[in-house]
Amino acid sequence: MKVTDHIKKANGKTLFSFEIIPPQKGRNIQELYNNIDPLMEFNPPFIDVTTSREQYIYIDKGDGLLDRKITRMRPGTVGICAAIKHKYNVDTVPHVLCGGFTKEETEYLLVDCHYLGIDNVMALRGDAMSHQKYFEPSKGGNHYATDLVTQIQNLNCGKYLHEVIESDHKSDFCIGVAGYPEKHMEAPSLQADLRRLKEKVDAGADYVVTQMFFDNKKYFDFVDQAKKAGINVPIIPGIKPLAVKRHLQVLPQVFKIDLPEDLIDEVEKCKDNKQVRQVGVEWAIKQSEELKKAGVPVLHYYSMGKSDNIKAIASQLF
Repeated sequence: MKVTDHIKKANGKTLFSFEIIPPQKGRNIQELYNNIDPLMEFNPPFIDVTTSREQYIYIDKGDGLLDRKITRMRPGTVGICAAIKHKYNVDTVPHVLCGGFTKEETEYLLVDCHYLGIDNVMALRGDAMSHQKYFEPSKGGNHYATDLVTQIQNLNCGKYLHEVIESDHKSDFCIGVAGYPEKHMEAPSLQADLRRLKEKVDAGADYVVTQMFFDNKKYFDFVDQAKKAGINVPIIPGIKPLAVKRHLQVLPQVFKIDLPEDLIDEVEKCKDNKQVRQVGVEWAIKQSEELKKAGVPVLHYYSMGKSDNIKAIASQLF
């Protein structure tokens, strides 16, 4: 079922969902199941599965020479989506990236998703590679998330890259895209960023999931501004509980977001990361309670592969 259909079916009730990261190569998928199992009691209608793009590694050839190779540390997004869908009878949302994929590779991935009965995809530009200062499109790939949304929507209409296929079994993907309450780090302003979001919606995006934020006012203001810009699809808040003291530096640096002073003060009082994790849970519960009271369609949690703190939060809400 489509994410948007799950929202309509809920009839105003706030749903629970979360995002997981594929295991690294060589790890057992059972580890992933062990972190999903505790969250299934909250009846998530869908689970997101991230995709990591390729990175360079350097292999020592001897004599001071290095051989540069491309690798993906966390492959298998579509396979994991299929496994979760089969094991838990829940819809899955694979993340589809511009970076690291040609348009042909993207088409093959979408065809696989269609074969597997996956109804939803999250269309993202993706991050720059580790050696790049700014995102650079892959040769033969989509440049922007809007281009990716257009490719997916074309496939929904039977328009493949090199041919049009008349069929009664065309894909009908529900397309999610990202939104940034504090604007995308590369956008010159929030209004400019909202124009880009409007382009994605006009191209066929059906719903928006926001980047993490720690001040609900930023989300409410963002939704208000989005509506004024003509964006009328569901906007799902993305919530990430703080877990370690280092997040005070890492999250603002990586995601270009602000942390509330009250939250900073509470974390700085903590003697260890166990206390920080509890502060993060309590802050996320307060955030979630206010958002749920406001009638958000879904509370979507970034689990980062761990479920104990997400379960502690959901236990107070669902």
